Amino acid sequence: MAKVKRFIKTYSQDMGSTIILVDRETGVNYLFSSSGYAGGLTVLLDREGKPVITPVEGK
Repeated sequence: MAKVKRFIKTYSQDMGSTIILVDRETGVNYLFSSSGYAGGLTVLLDREGKPVITPVEGK
């Protein structure tokens, strides 16, 4: 059985040090940023402070 990846990369900047990931089950967008040995992941928020949600196919 083929395993479907839960997260997909939708945006990349600066040679992959900043990327946006989308959870294929919930549609929630996450921002990941790294520099050297440090990195961080957070929910991507809109102007109103709500999570950015991408419509998910089949849900």
